[in-house]
Amino acid sequence: MTEEMTEQKARAAEWFRTLRDRIVVAFEAVEDSHATGPGAAAAPGRFEVTETSRRADDGSDAGGGLMSVMRGGRVFEKVGVNVSEVYGTLGARAQAAMAARKGIPGMAEDPRFWASGISLVAHMQNPHVPAVHMNTRMFWTPHAWWFGGGSDLNPCLEYDEDTAHFHATQKAHLDPHGAEHYPRLKDWADEYFFIPHRGRARGVGGIFMDDHNTGDWNADFALTRDIGEAFLPAYLPIVEKRRLTDWTEEDREAQLVHRGLYAEYNLVYDRGTKFGLETGHDANAVLMSLPPLAKWI
Repeated sequence: MTEEMTEQKARAAEWFRTLRDRIVVAFEAVEDSHATGPGAAAAPGRFEVTETSRRADDGSDAGGGLMSVMRGGRVFEKVGVNVSEVYGTLGARAQAAMAARKGIPGMAEDPRFWASGISLVAHMQNPHVPAVHMNTRMFWTPHAWWFGGGSDLNPCLEYDEDTAHFHATQKAHLDPHGAEHYPRLKDWADEYFFIPHRGRARGVGGIFMDDHNTGDWNADFALTRDIGEAFLPAYLPIVEKRRLTDWTEEDREAQLVHRGLYAEYNLVYDRGTKFGLETGHDANAVLMSLPPLAKWI
C-alpha cells in the first residue's frame, strides 16, 4: 500500500467520523427543541455511545468503531449513527462474494481489506415523520478501492412535497459533480431498495451508488462527501414540518406494518448487513438498523 493511499484512507475515516459528530449534535438539538406537541412530555433523547470492536480469527484486533443509539426520545423512537474502521483478511465466503460482484482478481492470493464508513437509520415516534437511512463508505483491497453509499426516505404516510424536497436537495448536491450523477444514482436506489418478495420498494427512494471508482480518488471522495452533506438539509426540514402533526392509532398501525418491510429488506437483501456479519463485526452495531417495534399482518 502506498503512502498516498494510507493518507487517503485516514482522510476518509476522519470525514465519516466528523459527519457522525455533526449529525448527533443536530439530532439532539431536534430533541431539545420539541417542547410542545406529540411526545413533548418525555425527556429529550440523548445518544448512548458504545465502542465496537472486530476480532480477527486469531483473536487479534481488527478495528472497530462507535455505535451511537438514541432510544425513546421525544421525536426519535430509535436512531443509530455508527462509524467504523475495520481491517484484516476476508473469509472465503466474503472473498467469493466480493470477487464475483466486482470482478476483482487475486482475492484468494491476497484477501486483505480495509473499510470505513458511516451508517445511519432513524425510526421516528410520529408516524407522519418518515424513517430514513443514510450511509457512505470507502473500501480498499490490494487490488482495488471504491466508494459507495447514499440515502433514502421511508415514510409510512407519504407526502409528495416531502419526497420532492428530499430528492431536490440530493440533486442540488450532486449536480456540481456532473448532471449525469443524480438520475443515475436515483435509478440505482430505486433498483437497490426494492423488495422482490413484496414486489415493491421499501420507501420513496433517494440516491445510491456502489463500486464507485473513476480512477480519480479526490473526485470520487468529493462526490461521496456531498452525498453525506446532502443528508441533513434533505431530512431535517421534513422532520420540522411533520413532528407537530397529531396522529391516530390507525397511523401508528400503518407505521408498524411499514417497519416490517424495512426489517425484511435489511435482513434478507442488504449488502452491508451481510458483509458486517460475515466479516465478524459487532452484531449489535450491524443490526442497529432494525426498528424497535414492527408488525406483520
